[in-house]
Amino acid sequence: MAGLIERGVLLSPALVRRAATGRARTPEERWILGQSKAVRASYVREVFDAPGDPLVLQQIWMMRQPDAVRESYVREVLEPTLG
Repeated sequence: MAGLIERGVLLSPALVRRAATGRARTPEERWILGQSKAVRASYVREVFDAPGDPLVLQQIWMMRQPDAVRESYVREVLEPTLG
């Protein structure tokens, strides 16, 4: 998820995010939309608003998250792809 519209959705009220979740194209998009406001705001600040390679910024951001956030990503995004 990248761009001005996506940034706005991540910081939007719950009603807008719920509507966007139904239209999310990837498990990653659904996952980030379901995170707390603090997690979403840190993602916007540290990935969207920071200069650099977005993929590297996403990886750095994820590695710095609390265990619960990283574990939810594994459970909700990565493990389902195992089959």
